[in-house]
Amino acid sequence: MSSLTLNSVAAGSAVGTLLPLLTAIVQRPQWSVRAKQIVAVAMALAAGVVTVASVGGLDQFQHGLPTLGTIATVLAASQSTYDLIWKPTRIAPAIESATSPKAGSAAG
Repeated sequence: MSSLTLNSVAAGSAVGTLLPLLTAIVQRPQWSVRAKQIVAVAMALAAGVVTVASVGGLDQFQHGLPTLGTIATVLAASQSTYDLIWKPTRIAPAIESATSPKAGSAAG
């Protein structure tokens, strides 16, 4: 079980590191900071659940602490890499702007 837990947490770190780039595709520059936080946390929780299931299978959910640890790892990695890497380098904000609909571009 410890090897599976370690693999799950390692996978959670990798997922969390790249998750802010995927989150930036969904978010919009005009959203409030609170709305962006809610979306980022929700996506991290969902990615954490998917990571647990993909690494350990559905049986992994029977083990509460390893499951919670992996989900927390995804959340922590995503928040810290956003603050330390993706936001200061302006990569995530650039993705957010590039994938947002432009004003006046609604189909009609």
